[in-house]
Amino acid sequence: MNILFRHTISNPFARYSALSSHINVSRNFSCLTIERRKNFPNENIHHHVHISRRNASFDSVVVKFWTTLSNSTPVAYMQEGLVQIHDFTGLPWWASIIFSTFLFRTVVTLPLAVYQNKITSRLENLTLEMPAIVEELKKETAFAMKKYNWTQQQARQIYNRSLKKQWNNLIVRDNCHPAKTLIVLWGQIPLWIFQSVAIRNLVYMLPDPNLLQTKLIFTELTIGGFGWIPNLTEVDSSYILPIVLGLVNLSIIQMQSALRTRPPTRLQRYVTNAFRVLSVGMIPIASSVPSALCLYWVSSSVYGLIQNLILISPRVKRLIGIPLTKSEIQNPYERLTESFKKQIGLSDSNSKSGSAS
Repeated sequence: MNILFRHTISNPFARYSALSSHINVSRNFSCLTIERRKNFPNENIHHHVHISRRNASFDSVVVKFWTTLSNSTPVAYMQEGLVQIHDFTGLPWWASIIFSTFLFRTVVTLPLAVYQNKITSRLENLTLEMPAIVEELKKETAFAMKKYNWTQQQARQIYNRSLKKQWNNLIVRDNCHPAKTLIVLWGQIPLWIFQSVAIRNLVYMLPDPNLLQTKLIFTELTIGGFGWIPNLTEVDSSYILPIVLGLVNLSIIQMQSALRTRPPTRLQRYVTNAFRVLSVGMIPIASSVPSALCLYWVSSSVYGLIQNLILISPRVKRLIGIPLTKSEIQNPYERLTESFKKQIGLSDSNSKSGSAS
């Protein structure tokens, strides 16, 4: 159309001849579309070929990524560790998966969770020292403005620089950099990924399905289940494990929301709702993977729930050296109970029955 338009502008007498060659002297746009399809019948074919090539390239990237991850050294060590734990304990594979999950999380994530709680408590206590420092800096800044004839902008810049320096000094003194408040994720996410891929390799006889040991492990997994999932290489058709996974993850999120001592910000609400959606979205994903992998996810989530319930106890916090803070809840379990009753509507019914009596 652009070529036709430029040709018409340069030669106005060629307007009707140019149009007639394309749409038979008709100015109907639908006719132009039909003629274009007749003149360029392979245009859509080339477009679909381009899309299919792009999808094929994306699929190849995904396959290459999963192959690299499946054959990586951390996954190989994790896979060998799972086999060694199973052979050493003599447990069936379902119990071996649960035991190894609790073992790895106790060794890796539990110490990180304790350390993260210490860092969070130290940071909170540091904020109590800042008001006195802020008042002192304001006085010094006001005195310096009069003595050195600083402008408001100069005084503000120097004040902000000094305040940041004092805050950094406190962080260095107590060794509690804010980035350390995410240290659990640094250990838990890689552990979850490596163990998930390692269990997946055992189920699908990877990386080498021709090895005798690989075939023996696969055979053991087919008979190493329990109850309604005797074969750990198949999906849980009853959806019990996927639903339990979703409920446990939602319980962790609700527990963290109930123990907040301050009203949540807009970002915190968005993040909480996003994790709720993710927890529900994991149910159909878990129902489509082998039971061995779904069992690991459930075991890891249950361990996380137990870990959080233990670490909210004030007595446990003092025992493992987590400092006391102003916002610490002295009766967290009672608060969780009240929150749970409110969620299911028991507290309202109890209050109504009490008022009626």
